[in-house]
Amino acid sequence: MINGGLVSMKEALQSLKPTERKVAKYILEHPEMVTNVSVQKLAELAGVSEATIVRLARSLHLKGFQELKLRIAADLAKSSNNITSSYQEIQIDGSIPALIQSVSHNNILSIQDTLSVLSEKDVERAIDCLSNARRVYVFGVGASSVIAMDFKQKLSRINRWCEAAPDFDSQATLAANMTEEDVAFGISYSGQTENIIQSLQIAKVSGATVISLTKFGSNPVEETADIRLFTSSLEQSIRSGAMASRIAQLNVIDILYVGIASRTYEESIVALDKTRNAVKGSKRNG
Repeated sequence: MINGGLVSMKEALQSLKPTERKVAKYILEHPEMVTNVSVQKLAELAGVSEATIVRLARSLHLKGFQELKLRIAADLAKSSNNITSSYQEIQIDGSIPALIQSVSHNNILSIQDTLSVLSEKDVERAIDCLSNARRVYVFGVGASSVIAMDFKQKLSRINRWCEAAPDFDSQATLAANMTEEDVAFGISYSGQTENIIQSLQIAKVSGATVISLTKFGSNPVEETADIRLFTSSLEQSIRSGAMASRIAQLNVIDILYVGIASRTYEESIVALDKTRNAVKGSKRNG
């Protein structure tokens, strides 16, 4: 993805170091101008060093200032072609048509923003790792436990050993018995969930490969991981943010699932048919 510079910056803003945040805020306030200046000029205008701008680009998982400029330019071009490129506030007392439009729009935009911060290389690494794992353990608490259970259900359908743990006691117990053949997959949108951090640390000590799925930016969960996957949902409303972020996470889960299933397509189809027939038979007998 060549765009996503502004999305990445907004998502990571609070996790940046103070000097990096200073230049990030300047860029967000003057995006059009930034695409036409040198790193030296931007450093002068923002009141920071050139090194700070380079560090900012690296904090956003970019190679340098030139890539950041390219991504910002692509963001601006995309925005100019789409008058509804920002999240809409959901009016609880609004009309049903307005409700349908705003919720759907925010969900779609959340997926689009996630595509801007989701590394294709890391997705491939995650699919490889999950495909080759002896066992997969998915950790999620609260709303993230729903995402974890969805992934468990999907992998179970194609005969992959997957366990989902929604609380620290069960997560820690599973993590302590992992080996280098296993994968621990921690899901936390904030990246700050203490139970997930501790569980992943235990899994890492046990030798397991750790994959994280968090919002974009530096956070304790992604810092623990060997493979880092990110989503983005920049809604301002607390009421609506949890909805769109969940949709973005589920979209990443679907990407991983299809990628894993495609690695052993014939076997996956057989397993899907077996589980489908088993469920149908159970319903008839009931």
